[in-house]
Amino acid sequence: FTRNCVILQSLQRHHVKRRIYTDTSVIGGCCDDEFRDGSLALFEGFRAGTAVIVVSDITQEELQTAPEHVRKILLAVPPEHIDFIRFTDEARDLAEAYMREGVVTRKSRADARHIAIATVSRVDMLVSWNFRHIVNSERIRGYNAVNLRLGYPLLEIIRPDEVSSHEDQIG
Repeated sequence: FTRNCVILQSLQRHHVKRRIYTDTSVIGGCCDDEFRDGSLALFEGFRAGTAVIVVSDITQEELQTAPEHVRKILLAVPPEHIDFIRFTDEARDLAEAYMREGVVTRKSRADARHIAIATVSRVDMLVSWNFRHIVNSERIRGYNAVNLRLGYPLLEIIRPDEVSSHEDQIG
């Protein structure tokens, strides 16, 4: 008990920056009238270092076909505030489980992979503007049911414009 209290006090003194998995829709959202405000506010936090943006090789691959001005958005974030992660066999297996369990269909394989890599990488949250296959209460329950059944933690999935209000509720 004493050891746990010491660890907790240490964590409180050394505020750990939140690791936020950011999918391609959020990066592109910086250039979209409907999603600009929420995406830009989140990226301001990443640039300032109040949180760490977690970017997967899946996201990097998707960005290769995006317009140049969208690809440049990540370049504005200092490298020390970016955590690059790779899609592993473990994440592939988890994505397959989401599809096998019917959380999403095989047509939504890329979305399942984003959720799986974020889960396996133990991020604090995933942000997306994809309301059909990711930020959708029914799908979130499905992803998390599979996660729990397979021994993974719950994954918090929210819109980018919910991050600041979420931080206020926690802090």
